[in-house]
Amino acid sequence: MKKSLLIFSFALLALSCKNEKSTEAPITEAEAITLTYQSFGDEISDEDVISYTEMMEKYKEMKPGDTLTVKFTALVKEVCQKKGCWMNLDMGEEEAMVRFKDYAFFMPKDIAGKEIIVNGKAYTEEMNVEDQRHYAEDGGATPEEIAAITEPKRTLAFEADGVLIPEVEKQ
Repeated sequence: MKKSLLIFSFALLALSCKNEKSTEAPITEAEAITLTYQSFGDEISDEDVISYTEMMEKYKEMKPGDTLTVKFTALVKEVCQKKGCWMNLDMGEEEAMVRFKDYAFFMPKDIAGKEIIVNGKAYTEEMNVEDQRHYAEDGGATPEEIAAITEPKRTLAFEADGVLIPEVEKQ
């Protein structure tokens, strides 16, 4: 059921984002939509995935030092523009900083705005000013934005061992 809902959501999202008129024939009931994935890191499946809102509730209960192994889906807000070595996920009220286990893989730099599935360990941490400025610079922040970072902050963090980026194909 969750898989069907996820497939339907991605298909609806892909179809609703198109503003121009298409010369292609509309999808009929006889045509199928297949959801495939670009896979990064360890091989993971699209089963037993929770939503970002469910994950956010889990983050709210976590204390520094707690970790939770989980698989969830969220929208990519930002990707490191130097080499794809981190990304921020939109968690509604906050963002989660995702890094990749042992820097074994990197993300494409053009996936901002895509809904993805991540698998790994969730935790919270306090990020110092120097690290915040480093990530802001990698993300393309202006010198003024970087200089405005003056205090450590509690952050939502995630170490991904596997990531799936959906690709919708019409058959």
